[in-house]
Amino acid sequence: MGRVIRLGMKLGVREEVIKLRKKGFSYSEIRQFIHVSKSSLSLWLKDIILTEEQIKRLRRKGEVARLLGSKALKDARIKKQRRIISKAISEVKPLNISDLWLVGVMLYWAEGAKQKEYHPSQRVCFSNSDPEMLKVFLRWLKECLHLNAEDVLFEIYIHETYKKTKEELSIYWSKITGFPLGKLSTVYYKKNKVHSYRKNRGESYHGVLRISVKKSTDLNRKITGWIYGVCEKLSISDIIPIES
Repeated sequence: MGRVIRLGMKLGVREEVIKLRKKGFSYSEIRQFIHVSKSSLSLWLKDIILTEEQIKRLRRKGEVARLLGSKALKDARIKKQRRIISKAISEVKPLNISDLWLVGVMLYWAEGAKQKEYHPSQRVCFSNSDPEMLKVFLRWLKECLHLNAEDVLFEIYIHETYKKTKEELSIYWSKITGFPLGKLSTVYYKKNKVHSYRKNRGESYHGVLRISVKKSTDLNRKITGWIYGVCEKLSISDIIPIES
C-alpha cells in the first residue's frame, strides 16, 4: 500500500511539472514550486515541445540571469579589492625623510633615465603617466635633493589620436604638479599608431609627463651610486658600475 501511495504521489508531481513546463516555465522556475531533482526534470520533460515565444522568453531570462550573475561576481571582487586595499593602507607606518629618500631612489631606478656607456652625460629625467607617482617624485626632488622650481623642466608626450589640445594638457598637468601653466606648455604629439590592447586610452588619459632637471649629469651619477649602495646593503648586487 505504501508503495502505491508513493507512486501515486510521484505521478501527481510529474503531471504538475509537465503542466508548468507547457506554460513555458524554466527548470529553475519549476523547482521553486516543486521540490524535484534536475535529473527527474530532464527525464520527464525531454519530449515537451515549447512554442517559439516560450523559447524566446527563456533565452531572455537566461541572458538576464547571466548578466546579473556576472555583475554579482564583479561587485564581490570590487568589494574584496577595496577591503584588502583598505587594510593594506592601515599597515603602512608614518614615513620620515629617510623613507622618502629611499622611495625616490627606487622610483628613479625603476622609471628614471640612466647613464650608459654610449650616453654618459644623461641628465636626471623621469617619465610617467601616473599622477601620484609623479607627485612623489617631485616631492623627492624638493625635500631630499633640495632642488628649486627653476631647476625643473617639463615635457608632455601624447599620441595625436587622443585629440587633446595643448591648453587642456597644460591645465591638467599644472593642477597635478602645482606648477604654473607656463612651465607645462611644451607638448609633443606622437604620430605612431596607438595599439588597441592599451588600457589607458579613455578620456582620463593625458599622456606622459617627463620631468627633467637642468645641469644634472653629476646628480644622475650620484643617484646611480645610491642605487648601487642600496643593492650592496641588501647583499643583492653584482652590478658593475660604469667605467670612468
